[in-house]
Amino acid sequence: MEAHSIPSELRLKPVEPGCSCNGEWSGSGQEIVSTDPGTGKELGRVLAASAEETEQCIRKAGKAFEHWRKLPAPQRGEIVRLIGEELRKYKKPLGKLVSLECGKILSEGEGEVQEMIDIADFAVGLSRTIGGGTMPSERPDHRMFEQWHPLGPIGVITAFNFPVAVWAWNALIAATCGDTVIWKPSEKTPLSALAVQGICNRVLEAEGFPGVFNLCVGGSETGEQIAGDENLPLISATGSCRMGREVGKTVAARMGRSLLELGGNNAIIVLEDADLDLALRAVLFGSLGTAGQRCTSTRRVLAQKGISGELSEKLVGAYGSAVVGDPLDPGTLLGPLIDEEAVNTYLQAVKTACENGGELLYGGNRIEGPGFFVEPALIKASADLEIVQEETFAPILYLIEVENLQEAVSIQNNVRQGLSSAIFTDSLRSAEHFLSALGSDCGIANVNIGTSGAEIGGAFGGEKETGGG
Repeated sequence: MEAHSIPSELRLKPVEPGCSCNGEWSGSGQEIVSTDPGTGKELGRVLAASAEETEQCIRKAGKAFEHWRKLPAPQRGEIVRLIGEELRKYKKPLGKLVSLECGKILSEGEGEVQEMIDIADFAVGLSRTIGGGTMPSERPDHRMFEQWHPLGPIGVITAFNFPVAVWAWNALIAATCGDTVIWKPSEKTPLSALAVQGICNRVLEAEGFPGVFNLCVGGSETGEQIAGDENLPLISATGSCRMGREVGKTVAARMGRSLLELGGNNAIIVLEDADLDLALRAVLFGSLGTAGQRCTSTRRVLAQKGISGELSEKLVGAYGSAVVGDPLDPGTLLGPLIDEEAVNTYLQAVKTACENGGELLYGGNRIEGPGFFVEPALIKASADLEIVQEETFAPILYLIEVENLQEAVSIQNNVRQGLSSAIFTDSLRSAEHFLSALGSDCGIANVNIGTSGAEIGGAFGGEKETGGG
């Protein structure tokens, strides 16, 4: 695969610093290298924010909050609208940078930027609808009403697989509500964060409100510092269950609030009366999208015995035709994993499954050459395998046979995670059972559509170890 470079439209100056406070850039911490996962070559280097710079950034966000909160919500919404317009201008180069840095295919990279634009539009509407209930008072000659007030500066910690969209989901809504934001992006995708911060800085400085959005690039120590800071009343963190447990404990210890969006072990139930072609497309997108590196990726297919064989054959054929390669090539369906550690985790998971009774139907190998490419793996397995109970952030799909809907729901729910779920059936009774209190225990339940993805107009989140808040 040929070498790529950062889109020229996004070469911000300076590109080195890792800390942005009030529109000013600085960074004197450790050097972080951004690597192209498609080639394994260096894209750029970023100087992380030191502990002192992170603390300074939090203090300045607090000062900016005192001014920002006083601005009427519709005016805050107007500034968010302007940010959305700037993102529209840079959709293609920013989408290319996202694809280049985290390895997702170009259509997904541009789609992620579109999510930012969409949430900006949503936030603009929200700015004129923030309300509170008015209710009868039990006391004579009194009236009672509720008012919503901004929390303050909040911390947003994001993961590599959605390096910009998840920040937007949090930050653009928070800003509309009157909060300022400290952003700690993944150290694996700092350049995408720098590009977005630069776009926002230009808008906010022109409008006279620098410091509403602030960036602190760094490793786990930066995240720990942000999570533990008592000046940040809310921490929103996206990542692994392990990371979420640490963040949750740290924030709870200081009586702060946390919003955690963590791992998923998502299943699609396919019943005998399902439209198999429809189910096949959903399983493919769910298991191969972002190379299986989504919290909503499909990890398990629970197929009723009557159609399990046919579905298995269709999946093997589809996996065999999936193009693996350069994420910037329009013909590519599956890009690289994020790094060498992710490849090793994938290989170990496949080995563990096969050594414990799993049957490898397709894939399971690293693709030799530059970059971090692997074959998508399809493994026939039993539901009680320990590795099946875990989330492996890679394109591994476990095919599990079930007798009926009741067994399928029981197996689906019998994991520690509870993010997304789906059923494919033409039976209204089966669909309604799946959606009922006796059905899926996940935060998201879909009928005749896959597990992957979400819509900005609805709630997004999971149960059990997936988090909450």
